[in-house]
Amino acid sequence: MESDDCFERRNDQAPGARPRRRSLGSVALGSSTVLGQADGSREYRVTVANLTRGQPFTPPAVAAHQPSVEVFAVGDEANEATQQVAENGDLGPLQNLIDDTNAIRGAAVASDPLVPEEDPGDTGLPYYAELTVQADSSAAYFTFLSMLVATNDGIVGLDTVPFPTQTNASRTYFANGYDVGTEQNTELFADLVPPAKTLILGGQPEGVAESDPDLAEEGVIRPHPGITGVGNLPVSVYDWREPAALVQVERLG
Repeated sequence: MESDDCFERRNDQAPGARPRRRSLGSVALGSSTVLGQADGSREYRVTVANLTRGQPFTPPAVAAHQPSVEVFAVGDEANEATQQVAENGDLGPLQNLIDDTNAIRGAAVASDPLVPEEDPGDTGLPYYAELTVQADSSAAYFTFLSMLVATNDGIVGLDTVPFPTQTNASRTYFANGYDVGTEQNTELFADLVPPAKTLILGGQPEGVAESDPDLAEEGVIRPHPGITGVGNLPVSVYDWREPAALVQVERLG
């Protein structure tokens, strides 16, 4: 499977080492990419909209799956796939999880990062994305996941929520932000991926090529406290109030 990562880390560390490199990867423009579809007997349109005033999202990923799948859960430690999305926007481990989990029956990832509707960084990027997910009838649930780019280890997402059962029916969900507990919240541009600054404030990139292992922590997934002002991210720009995203899903005819 080809990777549609927005940010990527170097994978040449020794086995078991914590991945360290962060860099802005290429993002292809165009329609969403459908991943891992099964027989495609059902088709859903999932629309994800950024409701924040200053938090970019990495390209949102959606997986259709059976109820046994749990990608992330409040109170649990983050798995590798969730950690890599949260710290780096790296979708590679998540795509591997999709490939390796039979109970995940279909998935799709958007092409572009999502910025707030007012686009304060004048990026020209969208604030919402429409994804088409195809799966068989056993996949009655879906999970949505994206990185809150201007955080150390934040995500926005929904875990194991039901699809609409009737053709042409739709459901609307609101998604909150979560701290996955794997990196301290310094709120310093120097400790974040460079697009944390450029996608909102513009100007020259500011960030790190390698993460600092001294920032690693062994916590659990919890509601995100938001941007609190302990670092140099302007709270008036980057903080948000929940919900962070709107997710509408429709079963297509």
